[in-house]
Amino acid sequence: MTKEELIHRLRDIEWDDFEVKEAKSGLPKNIWETVSAFSNTSGGWIILGIKQKGKIFEICGVENAEQLEQDFFSTLRSQKFNTRLSADAAQYDIDGKKILTFRIPSSSVKPVYFGNPGNTFIRMGSGDQHATESEVMAMYHDQSFGIRSETTVPETDLDMLNINSLHSYRNYLKTYNKLSAYENLSDSDFCRQLSISNKHGELTYAGLLMFGKGPEVLRYVPTFCMDYVEIPGKSVSDAATRYSYRAPEQENLWESYQVVIRRLLTLVDRPFKLNNLGIAEDDGRQFEVLREAWVNMLIHTDHFSPFRSCVHVFTNRIEFMNAGAFPIPPERMYGTLFSSSRNPTIAKLFRLAKLAENIGFGIEKLLSWQQLTGQKTVIRGERDYVTVTLYFTSDVVDNVVDNVVDNVVDNVVDKLTDRQLRIIELIRHEPTISATQIASRLSTTIRTVQRDLTILKASGALSRIGPDKGGHWQIEDKQTITN
Repeated sequence: MTKEELIHRLRDIEWDDFEVKEAKSGLPKNIWETVSAFSNTSGGWIILGIKQKGKIFEICGVENAEQLEQDFFSTLRSQKFNTRLSADAAQYDIDGKKILTFRIPSSSVKPVYFGNPGNTFIRMGSGDQHATESEVMAMYHDQSFGIRSETTVPETDLDMLNINSLHSYRNYLKTYNKLSAYENLSDSDFCRQLSISNKHGELTYAGLLMFGKGPEVLRYVPTFCMDYVEIPGKSVSDAATRYSYRAPEQENLWESYQVVIRRLLTLVDRPFKLNNLGIAEDDGRQFEVLREAWVNMLIHTDHFSPFRSCVHVFTNRIEFMNAGAFPIPPERMYGTLFSSSRNPTIAKLFRLAKLAENIGFGIEKLLSWQQLTGQKTVIRGERDYVTVTLYFTSDVVDNVVDNVVDNVVDNVVDKLTDRQLRIIELIRHEPTISATQIASRLSTTIRTVQRDLTILKASGALSRIGPDKGGHWQIEDKQTITN
């Protein structure tokens, strides 16, 4: 910063990275708060010899600038702070008065505090603020960004993995990403090559989180939680009940992924269209955005944070609340290939299964939601969590039934989904079963069941005999239902 630049900044009051202090004959007591604040955020300048009155700045200068500079650096290198700090200093002469400046860089070790952790400050706007307990904890957690989940868990072995989860994942790879290099490996070699375990067979935290048995996961990562809640209202207070559905807790990330992804399938419009062969296919672009948001949570969540990561589904939006802050502000990721991940091995496993973007946080895909639906995407990064909100109108899901039925009538469906086949099977054994009972048996929503029943009726597979209450279902087209 040159003398001319300093003068220019003194005339421009809109500062977020400057702090001026009078310091006529000694270092002000609150200077260490500002050092902590700049060190814990993105750095900044401390300028001594400037007096501020509201938005008016007066150059008053400092006495004995050399002694002030020596005292300042001595304190940075002393035990007053929890870590040794560095700074750049410069002196300027303005109108015969000495101005002393210190450039405080953002510290690679956070939190930075003086005396005790209670003296941890952060920079907000143009002022220093005490960091909250959760903000301090977030700084501690962020020291492990991209590291802790990659470390080995002592005294663990492959027996702590849920073998069904591991084999489910391997079968998924065989179906959607056939890789000869991995397909014929033994489980132990597969785990070692994908960093699920080390060469001695000890699990990494990433491997344990991804495929571990529930008790073992909670034993080593007691904060593990990936919650999913459907709330019948635009807010918790607006809802008639606290929630209409809550996903049961799963043992690990792979099981959590599968349970929640099935729920997300019911939330978006997947209109049918004919391909070049005249076969009905659905447009799954909206679903792909939801999947990207969900997988991003699994990949980037700070699984060691006490903050509960959760998907909240309201009637007008879906919120993905993710423990752990972005490594950089989200607006700086737009249009870039930023690809840092808090959990690189977990990210690799999902990308290997073609369930996430190959690079970056999938920001561009999340933003495509507006183009697909006409509704906005909001990405908000806080110090200890990130929220991705995708908005939809309350009638979007209601219109799914009409859209699907119109296409089914025009393009008779040759094959039924697994869920529709299960509905047929339930009706075969219990013709009077209600949509509510079917939803309960299949662990899905009534709306989803009603949509499937409408499709089955439109395709000729089912018919309803009698009224909704007191009537029964009749299976009509045995050739269709047996595929």
